[in-house]
Amino acid sequence: MHNIIVCYICTVKLMQMKDLLHLSEQVCFPVYVLAKEIISHYKPFLDGLDLTYPQYLVMLTLWENDKQTVNELGEKLTLDSGTLTPLLKRMEVKEFVSRIRSSKDERVVHVSLTDKGKLLKEKAACVPGQLMESMNVSIEDLTILKNIITKISKK
Repeated sequence: MHNIIVCYICTVKLMQMKDLLHLSEQVCFPVYVLAKEIISHYKPFLDGLDLTYPQYLVMLTLWENDKQTVNELGEKLTLDSGTLTPLLKRMEVKEFVSRIRSSKDERVVHVSLTDKGKLLKEKAACVPGQLMESMNVSIEDLTILKNIITKISKK
């Protein structure tokens, strides 16, 4: 009798575990889909600025605090230098940023906005509003979503 009970408990646990492995039960999947959806909503607005979404994130960071190192940008954006360096090179070709190697330590590269990059901020000012409108979502809903995401990601 004991073996039957143990077997039943194991079967129930296995069934519960299988349910947890359904795509519809995953928290990460709707977050992944939402991230892709949000980025796709950004695309038409960023195309008008000649920026990709990752380049837009770099610009946001530099508009907050110009003259940062590649490492500082990487930490803020959670991007490694292998991803960030080619991105910055493309932005330098577009003349949005300049990259200058440190004279004290050649491993350190300083990134700053060019005049063209600074002027782009004015054109980009309407992007957040355009995004909310295209997604048909209120500022209150976006604030709640952002607060939940921030709470989870800080743990």
